[in-house]
Amino acid sequence: MSRRHLIDSEVLVPLEALQQALPGGFNAIPDIVQRRAAVVGMLSAIEVPENPNVVKEDRTVPGPAGDPDITVRIYRPRNATGTLPGIYYIHGGGMVLGSVDGEDPAATVLCDQVGAVVVSVEYRLAPEHPHPAPVEDCYAGLVWVAANAAELGIDPDRLAIYGASAGGGLTIGTALIARDRGGPALKFIMPIYPMLDDRNETESSHEITDIGIWDRSGNLEAWGWYLGGKEADQYAAPARAQDLTGLPPAFIDVGTVDLFRDEDIAFAQRLMAAGVPTELHIHPGSYHAAETFAADAALSRRIWALRIDALRRGLA
Repeated sequence: MSRRHLIDSEVLVPLEALQQALPGGFNAIPDIVQRRAAVVGMLSAIEVPENPNVVKEDRTVPGPAGDPDITVRIYRPRNATGTLPGIYYIHGGGMVLGSVDGEDPAATVLCDQVGAVVVSVEYRLAPEHPHPAPVEDCYAGLVWVAANAAELGIDPDRLAIYGASAGGGLTIGTALIARDRGGPALKFIMPIYPMLDDRNETESSHEITDIGIWDRSGNLEAWGWYLGGKEADQYAAPARAQDLTGLPPAFIDVGTVDLFRDEDIAFAQRLMAAGVPTELHIHPGSYHAAETFAADAALSRRIWALRIDALRRGLA
């Protein structure tokens, strides 16, 4: 049974426009290069004015040992003084799409409204670079941020990771690696509707088949590309982690019409059971990334207000 009738009417408008322009959504484009180009084209068509309160800088920093360097984009509040909290930003895209450029507006908002130095990482994508390349790139970038906190103006005791969708899964995977390798220390993590479980056995993973934004078929395809025919470990699919103790306090949100709904709720419950302070928000009527596609909707404004407030509190 379709779940489209459960979508909030205001955020449904851009979704219907997308379906008219691209029947079946982005995942209906079989070629991954063409699919990426379609996503870039859609995002570039959205006019977002430059924020004069934020200064940006791109840098090349060391990648994992023996692998290529990686690019990071650094966002600083223009008139800030002293050390600030740091937010390490991991973009989404199902491990196969997305870029720093594509999520530049969201990273800018976090810098401006939280009053933090934001560092966004450009990690390698599957299928060209399957696991563990993406999460190892993310960890290498985090190590660089922590090692250069003084120069970046970041308080090393107030460092968080933020990421949505695949970026949410990579947020938790990176936090698990940091825990298991003895650092860097993290004060807070914010995995937003995270992509966590390659098994795709939850009820919501079977429900969401025709929304047009990250439906079941696209998720199965992305996991296949990301794993490259290998078994998932906890750093690829954090839902498989046996031990969640020692992770930083977390904030998770997900919509009721999101394929990841049930795996995210289950993971949040496991975090709580492991003694990890966890805030969970479930948004009725929200599909995957609705707050991005319908940025001006009342639902989207409520979602962003909760995130900004939680980051301010988590990094206080």
